[in-house]
Amino acid sequence: MSPIPLTEAARAAPAAPASRVVARLRDAAGAFLTHGLPPLIVLALLLLVWELLGSRPGAALPAPSRVLDETWELIVQPFADNGGNDKGLGWQLLASLQRVALGYALAVAAGVALGVLVGQSTWAMRGLDPLFQVLRTVPPLAWLPISLAGFQDGQPSAIFVIFITAVWPIIINTSVGIRNIPQDYRNVARVIRLNGAEYFWKIMLPAAAPYIFSGLRIGVGLSWLAIVAAEMLIGGVGIGFFIWDAWNSSRISDIILALMYVGCVGFVLDRLVAWMGRLVTRGTAAG
Repeated sequence: MSPIPLTEAARAAPAAPASRVVARLRDAAGAFLTHGLPPLIVLALLLLVWELLGSRPGAALPAPSRVLDETWELIVQPFADNGGNDKGLGWQLLASLQRVALGYALAVAAGVALGVLVGQSTWAMRGLDPLFQVLRTVPPLAWLPISLAGFQDGQPSAIFVIFITAVWPIIINTSVGIRNIPQDYRNVARVIRLNGAEYFWKIMLPAAAPYIFSGLRIGVGLSWLAIVAAEMLIGGVGIGFFIWDAWNSSRISDIILALMYVGCVGFVLDRLVAWMGRLVTRGTAAG
């Protein structure tokens, strides 16, 4: 078999990288058609129906075109600051996210610790589980008067409402994950004499991580729901108070825009916790 001339080999060399680029573009196009295009079509249809219904004479809600026109300043100037509570939606969302971050972090710390305790100890489960099952059914806003009476201030009261709302799914899912650790894992830990910290990081966390992060995803969603509702009552800067103030001023378009932002932020928070869960479970599995 005669060797390929150098000039022909040189011409054929760039073909491999080019084919990889084409393959990647084809995969990206296929992924868009499979996952990206359907929600875009559904969204376009919903906006069209909304536009037709909102454009009718005497319609109760404004059409999307009218919402965009009336809220354009809020969209292009999200960090406007006119003093007091008159701030742009960017500041309103940041204020709410700060409260959620603190309350949710406290819920994660307490929820995982109590979940491990209940999952590990039969006595703790018998003593605490009925109490948890009763308290978790109390609506979030029902805790607000108690927290206001106890803290005498709106800021810690809102954080407490977030904490008390988010902690229950974290406790329950963590305890279920701990109880479902295979007995073989526990036997191995006894044989190699792991201490408490080693047992937690090498046995508990890898085995219970899917359950824990399921609780964390539910908890972060409930936290975001709770803060929007709580801010409607405690006032101050926050997306919940912005919605309530817009309602009192009959700014329906502002309310619709704020609700869109609330939904988008909630979606991002859920995806962020889900991504962290995949990262942790992959890392523990690899370890």
